[in-house]
Amino acid sequence: MELLDNLALGFTQALALHNILFCLLGVALGTAVGVLPGIGPTASIALLLPLTFGFDDRTSAIIMLAGIYYGAQYGGSTTAILLNIPGESSSAVTAIDGHPMARQGRAGVALAAAALGSFFAGVVGTFVLAAAAGPLAAAALTFGSAEMFAVVALGLVASIALASGSAVKALAMIVLGILLGTIGQDLYTAVPRFTFGVRELWDGLSFVSVAVAVFGIAEILKNLHDPRTRVRVASKVENLWPTREDRRRMVGPVLRATGLGSVLGVLPGGGHVLAAYGAYATEKRLSKHPEQFGRGAIEGVAGPESANNAAAQTSFVPLLALGLPAHPVMALLLSALIIQGIQPGPGVMRSQPELVWGLIASMFIGNALLVVLNLPLIRVWVKLLDVPYSVMFPAIIAFACTGTYAIDQNPFHVLVMAVLGVGGFVLVRCGCEPAPLLLGFVLGPLLENHLRRALLISHGDPTVFVTRPISAALLGLAVLALVVAVLPAIRRRRDVVFAEED
Repeated sequence: MELLDNLALGFTQALALHNILFCLLGVALGTAVGVLPGIGPTASIALLLPLTFGFDDRTSAIIMLAGIYYGAQYGGSTTAILLNIPGESSSAVTAIDGHPMARQGRAGVALAAAALGSFFAGVVGTFVLAAAAGPLAAAALTFGSAEMFAVVALGLVASIALASGSAVKALAMIVLGILLGTIGQDLYTAVPRFTFGVRELWDGLSFVSVAVAVFGIAEILKNLHDPRTRVRVASKVENLWPTREDRRRMVGPVLRATGLGSVLGVLPGGGHVLAAYGAYATEKRLSKHPEQFGRGAIEGVAGPESANNAAAQTSFVPLLALGLPAHPVMALLLSALIIQGIQPGPGVMRSQPELVWGLIASMFIGNALLVVLNLPLIRVWVKLLDVPYSVMFPAIIAFACTGTYAIDQNPFHVLVMAVLGVGGFVLVRCGCEPAPLLLGFVLGPLLENHLRRALLISHGDPTVFVTRPISAALLGLAVLALVVAVLPAIRRRRDVVFAEED
């Protein structure tokens, strides 16, 4: 009954006309962001984050930003299917079978399968979020600083294990992010750290500057350095509704992928990406005709799209219940909550129930709006693909500079964004992922704060982290995750050394 009462409270907020309009704006922008390759929801939310400063209703601001995120999960499938260019990272697996379907003249069926599977999975994932967030938050209220330190450490280490590239490079990027987060005045002593005499650095680096730089500017420079050929598969998109046989083949993959995505979305790092690849591998393994995968199997479209959208909804669970971002987009939403004067964590569900449950209820509305947008307006989104990079990217950079300057009308933030943008591009060219850096930047101060607080409470006794059962168990999991992440790299290096000796 408490869950129903909370949802009723949420719908009174979400069904307000202005919140419906902001939800519509968010999912429309998110879909457009997903359609356009090379931008992504992280850069888009980072660019729009300064605009939320002036929102009178903070619930509306969070609803709009969240809509951009899960809207991008829908839109990313469009270019993956039509152009074989994923608009969003989790849509890369959709292109494996979606693009062959488009080449066979079944682009409309593939797009409809992606939209319908995403709608079902999004609704189910929102139910899971509503059911799990409250109990998890209640349990988290019993956590002390030692337990919170262990939770943050586990989140950082788990993001290494789930990184798609080198585990060692991901670890290095997390450490770099933590170091960037230490710039500014010490929280306990107010002594400036790593400011090098620059007065503007006393308050630390602006989160918006860092996020826009390493995702927006660096991604634009990467795309300009390696331009892609954009060729339309077909001039018209027809036959949007799947046949009876298509619908029969979709049911099982959608159900299985929704369950898988709902679970994996809670994991720190790239849970939605992992869910999409896991769903594809599962369907290929269970299929009676695995040879059809990669040649236009509709299961290879419906499954991954359902998985990544379910994961998109449940990734809000650790953010709302624990105040911990599961991936960079959640880190941006964490920053948006802080900007609005809200301290995320277990207490927020009690202190701000209208905001939390209004956000959850808005996701039901947002998923319905996305079906309305995606099916009739597929042809409109396809038209956006005609915008040349030479026009799109300068406009994005200009918008990034304007938004960053608007933080406090300080040109220093724009300079920081430019420097870090070039640095982020160099790191990407070296094979380093920016996501762990941003997670380290956001979680680093939290990690330091709980570490020092736990040591103060225990009078400097470091065994407090292993004598408390929950903290010890979480740190044990963090060590295990680190071993799982690094061991394959050590083994490969050892094999190379032995081969050279032979």
